[in-house]
Amino acid sequence: MRIKLIAIGKTDRGELQKLMDVYLKRLKHYIKFEFVVLPDIKNTKNLSETDQMDKEAELILKHVNHTDSLFLLDENGEQYSSVAFAHYLQKQMNSGIKEWILVIGGPYGFSDSLKQKAIGQISLSKMTFSHQMVRLFIIEQIYRAFTILGNEPYHHH
Repeated sequence: MRIKLIAIGKTDRGELQKLMDVYLKRLKHYIKFEFVVLPDIKNTKNLSETDQMDKEAELILKHVNHTDSLFLLDENGEQYSSVAFAHYLQKQMNSGIKEWILVIGGPYGFSDSLKQKAIGQISLSKMTFSHQMVRLFIIEQIYRAFTILGNEPYHHH
């Protein structure tokens, strides 16, 4: 299985990007992982929130094949402890999925069309985080999941 994380817009915080790079490098030892950053939608002041979400969905879906398992990172999604997430990830790997895709949406969330194509939604917390922080948190949690599955000490630090 391969994991692909898709996000809209560049990370403009250098310190967050450095931390993400640390975990992205570590993840290479466990799984094929791709982080795709899509450009922000231009001229959004002339678009409604729905139109912006639809345009973002079009961009995202260009990176999703019909055989991929698509999950959205959404505040209303299923919440997991780190250990439960690790076991959930193991179940995904055992199911024979070729590509497991996680998407971080734009500022208004996801269009209905994207929600319909998704298999499920995952929430990192009931709290709201910036989209920049969510990138770091999900990459770190995926890395943590692999250390949990491998009975490595990282999870206990």
